[in-house]
Amino acid sequence: MDQINIEHTPPSAAEYLALRKSAGLSAMSKEGAEIGLPNSLFSVCLRAENEIVGMGRVIGDGGCFFQVVDIAVRPDQQGRGYGKLIMSEIMNYLREHVPARGLVSLLADVPADRLYAQFGFTFTSPKSEGMWWRQGE
Repeated sequence: MDQINIEHTPPSAAEYLALRKSAGLSAMSKEGAEIGLPNSLFSVCLRAENEIVGMGRVIGDGGCFFQVVDIAVRPDQQGRGYGKLIMSEIMNYLREHVPARGLVSLLADVPADRLYAQFGFTFTSPKSEGMWWRQGE
């Protein structure tokens, strides 16, 4: 691995939007990013020479429900173990902060589901299915 700095702070809204786009994640609004990022329960950013390389966040109510979101690594930096590093930082946070019977969820795009399985995440189906609703443009 190159020299990577691990920060437990959210990225700026501009970094967040750019990294999501470059990593192929769905677009979010600048307004939403400016509201949501400071409200993260936990954030991790990987930086090389002050440029963001990867990120991940935990959101939720801090007691019963937690959701892992925004796991992203720049395409030119993928395949170097940065996704595992981000998830390791997140798992350290979760193990320390999730109370007994707390539920941690995530939406896994294929093939990223293989990464999450390495950290103990399992599919909820057929007992339950993930659903979502998104606000229009």
